[in-house]
Amino acid sequence: MNKRNFGNLGENLAVSFLKEKGYIILERNYRTRFAEIDIIAKDKNEIVFIEVKTRTSNLFGEPQEAVNRLKINKIEKASVVYLEKSKIKIPVRYEVLSIIKNAGSWLFEIIPIE
Repeated sequence: MNKRNFGNLGENLAVSFLKEKGYIILERNYRTRFAEIDIIAKDKNEIVFIEVKTRTSNLFGEPQEAVNRLKINKIEKASVVYLEKSKIKIPVRYEVLSIIKNAGSWLFEIIPIE
């Protein structure tokens, strides 16, 4: 499986996982000139901007370690565009959804971005 297909698989798994957790998916792969946001969802009374990172192992580090300050800044700029266009005025938060394949099963972890 190539990198793009594996990434798509990860995002599909992420959507299923988030729906099970009660998130309502609003957008997938939302693109602006600043960045692409993998998933935009609503959780209770908050809009959540989610970066999905999928790995076959953590041999080279945890998936969330690939989300550096530069990437976070780009996501934040893109989120402002989304909020202005959609005229949404409720609290927001940012998360990384780490997905690791481990012995035939998938491990999910939601990591808040501070």
